[in-house]
Formats: sequence, C-alpha cells, structure tokens
Amino acid sequence: MRTTLILLLAGVCLHAHAQKTRREIVRPTTPEEDARPNSDRVPEVYAIPARLERVVVLRFKYQTDLLAGLERMVKELGIRNAVILAGAGSVRGYHVHVVSNRTFPSRNLFVRDPTAPADLVSMNGYVVGGRVHAHVTLADGDRAFGGHLEPGTEVFTFAVVTLGILDDQADLSRVDDKTYR
Repeated sequence: MRTTLILLLAGVCLHAHAQKTRREIVRPTTPEEDARPNSDRVPEVYAIPARLERVVVLRFKYQTDLLAGLERMVKELGIRNAVILAGAGSVRGYHVHVVSNRTFPSRNLFVRDPTAPADLVSMNGYVVGGRVHAHVTLADGDRAFGGHLEPGTEVFTFAVVTLGILDDQADLSRVDDKTYR
C-alpha cells in the first residue's frame, strides 16, 4: 500500500512538472523612459547597409536545446552580426515568449510546454553583437504558433538553422532596442 501511494505521488509530481505553463512578466525600462514619446531625431524607418560574407548551416541533433546550441555555435564561430535566414525540423517541447500588451511598459507572456511535440516550420531573427535574438514558428496537428525562442525548446528528429553572416561594419546595435524611438 505504501509503495503504491509513493508511486502515485511520484507520478502526480512528474505530470505536474511537465504541464504547460504560462506566466506574464512586465519588462519596464524606467517609468520615465517608458513614458517618453517618440523623438523626431529617430527616423520612422532606416536602412542598415551590410554585406553578406558567408552562409553557415547548423544542424542540431536529438535532445539538443535549440537556443543553447545556437548561442554556443555563434560564440564558437566568432559570429558578431548575422541574419537568421531559415530553420526547419521538429521539437520535443517548446518554450517561447510573445508580447502581450500594446502600451509601455511592455509585457511578455512566456509559454512553456516541455511535452508538446511540434514541427519547427521556420526561424528568423538576428545575431546582434554576438547576442542571439531568434523567433520561431511551430506547428502541431491543430495550429501554428510561435514567438521569441527561449531555453528549453528541445530538438526531436533534427533541426537545421541557416545563418547569413554579415560584415562587422554592419551596425545592428539598435535594431531590437525598444528605447530607440
């Protein structure tokens, strides 16, 4: 009886740990910065000239954390600036975040489901000064969904990610800076 109870409790704990979770986090800069209006000195849109130096194709094997592997290869290869051109494969579970409001301070909704398999339909984003800013589109049998790639998105069959490496003169320092407005 005691062994059965212990096994039942262990099963409940494991199931609870693997369930889908959702949590929202406020991402303020400072109240003053969040309240600041757009500046006339920052253009509505601007171009960043850059040369594509080379293309690197990365292949990830079963059970590799997609973000950690991408960050590791960017560091190993000394990649400073790049465009994430494509991604394909499948995952055993996922962890993403999406924006969840329309006014500052910004809020992000983190969604994690470590037991939900999905196809990796696409990946895009940038490497900015050696920092990975990746977005994924995933699909299961019912829907496509996605967001900003977070740790804990584990590869299933394989994943392939293609990076276009930019020259170091490309100044991407402001492309994902929400305060540059």
